Amino acid sequence: MEQKRFLNRNQLKYIVIIAMLIDHIAWAFVPMASVAGQIMHFVGRLTGPTMAYFLAEGYLHTRNVKKYATRLGIFALISWVPYSLFEAGRWPGPFGVIYTLFLGLLAIWIWDKGKIKKWLKVLIIVFLCIISIVGDWPIFDVLWPLFLFIYRDEPKKKWRSFYIISVAACVLSGIGGQPFWVGTFALGILIPPLILQFCYNGESGSRHPFHKWFFYVFYPLHLLVLALIKMYLG
Repeated sequence: MEQKRFLNRNQLKYIVIIAMLIDHIAWAFVPMASVAGQIMHFVGRLTGPTMAYFLAEGYLHTRNVKKYATRLGIFALISWVPYSLFEAGRWPGPFGVIYTLFLGLLAIWIWDKGKIKKWLKVLIIVFLCIISIVGDWPIFDVLWPLFLFIYRDEPKKKWRSFYIISVAACVLSGIGGQPFWVGTFALGILIPPLILQFCYNGESGSRHPFHKWFFYVFYPLHLLVLALIKMYLG
């Protein structure tokens, strides 16, 4: 008998938002080489892959892709200053994850609707991956949603591609840790595919606008608060 899946989209979003907050608190105030730092960053690896999954779902269910892309683009700009201050202590600096997700949405849109040859679509998506390097979760939050969309009707290929990209992200995120075990927190990237495959029931939960807008507001706000605390303590 198949186990009942018990988490809806809203519940999963709040879980990964909390995971993101834990991760950012660790980047700001907890040494990465400490046990606490490793655990907090491990938890934080839930966010990137899960938000990418919901981006692909969002593209499939939205009634207006232009509005969806515009919303992501606007909040990518709004969060640019807070993320730059948080990450680099100055502005201009790197972009946050909403920027990378925006590029991921463009990649899906170009692949799905672009009336151009396939080789040109691939070239444009490679370009989107390159410019994602100045954002959080670079490259992977472009490729995860793209392949989830491409293989949306082929579950085996969809999950296989998700795992392959996750393993690649895990390996690359863990490279360069000194001592060697400092990069082990990256193994957390392998958890979201399991949660999505075996716990997510595909339901949205409540459709109240609060759930739609909470992440967009919370993301830049919590980054600004953490950045200001860092500056005050520093």
